Order: sequence, then C-alpha cells, then structure tokens
Amino acid sequence: MIPLYHDFADETVLVFGGGAVGSRKASRFADEARVVVVSPAFDGRLVELAEADAESVELVRAAPTADAVRGWVDRVGPALVVAATDAAAVNAAAEAAALEAGALVNRTDVSAADRSGGRGARSVVVPATVKDDPVRVALSTGGASPALAKALRERIEAEIDGAGAMAELSGTLRAELKDRGVDPAKRREAIRRVVRSEGVWKGLQKGDSYGQEEAYSVIEEVLTR
Repeated sequence: MIPLYHDFADETVLVFGGGAVGSRKASRFADEARVVVVSPAFDGRLVELAEADAESVELVRAAPTADAVRGWVDRVGPALVVAATDAAAVNAAAEAAALEAGALVNRTDVSAADRSGGRGARSVVVPATVKDDPVRVALSTGGASPALAKALRERIEAEIDGAGAMAELSGTLRAELKDRGVDPAKRREAIRRVVRSEGVWKGLQKGDSYGQEEAYSVIEEVLTR
C-alpha cells in the first residue's frame, strides 16, 4: 500500500460502529470532515465529541444489519466508509457497499490476508500519526503490531519536537532568499544548512526570534563563501 495524505474537507466519513475503535476513527476525521456514526450504542468519548462539535459529528442510534448498510451508504454519500463493528458480516457488507458506491473503505477487523497484502481496491489504512504542525509523520505496521506502532510513535514524538517551528522558519527563509534573487543552488544549500544546524534548533527552543537570529548567521556564512 502506498502512503498518501488525503484532503477530506467538505467530505463525509460514515462510520459503522460506535465502540472504542469507532470512536477513535471518528475522532481522527472530525477536525476536517463531517462524520456520521451509525451504532446501537456509543462510547462515552464519542458522545462527548458529538456534544462538543455537533456540526461535525452526528450520532445515529441504529443497529445496522448486513442488508441495511447499503442503504446508509446510499443516503449519506460518504467519501470514506469505516467498518468498525464487532460483526464480521456487517463489516463485509459495509466494505462491499462502499466499493460499489466508489468510496474508500477502512475495515478494522484486520485478517491475516490483510496483513499479507490481501486488501481490495480503494481499501485504506488509517495510520498512527505524530504531528507538530505543519509537520506530520504517519506510520503503520500493516496491522501486524499495534503495540510497535505506538512505541514508534512515542519515539518519533520526541525526535520531531520543534519541527513545526523549523518548518515555518525554513519556509519563510526560503521565500526571502528567492525574493532576494539568490541563486537556486546557493538557496538550497543555505536552507539545508539551516535545518541541520544544532544552533538553530536550540535557538528555536528558546523562541522564534532566537532561532531566526541563528538561521540568518548560518545563511550569511553560506552566501559569503
């Protein structure tokens, strides 16, 4: 499977299942998409999420059967269907309905066939994500080891601390150098030096102005060579 970032702005995500897994999936998409969750019962965290953001999260109390899920898919018109119930037949029906409707699908009851690459077309995995906006890192173990995914996420969180500020700074500096008419090769070298400079990273930990001051020193050193 090829990792991609997908824009769900103004799209709908339909989740079948309101337990812990369905709650976690709904939470992942609620910041950007409209989320509709169909389930006979809902996890407490999901109820809190819906109460806090009723415009983005809609809870529908119903017990969808394998025969009924297609009707839900047709009515909601989702870009993505999440099959997160504890009934394999319902999940399979949700997957089939999503594919027939041309939607993406995420089944949470991962089988051995899934782990070995047996997922169907338009099937997606929702990876563990680490972010320090605008920097985001997504990782997946292909469903083989959720525990490893969690451990790796914790390690990466420590590694990218401050990366968001560095991304903002280096993006601004890149634009400034371009406006100054700096040669592209020199510009690339200067930005590479900035993002690899321990002094700039340490400066950003103190505050943006300190990081910027260190970065300008690095850039001038490159440009005056």
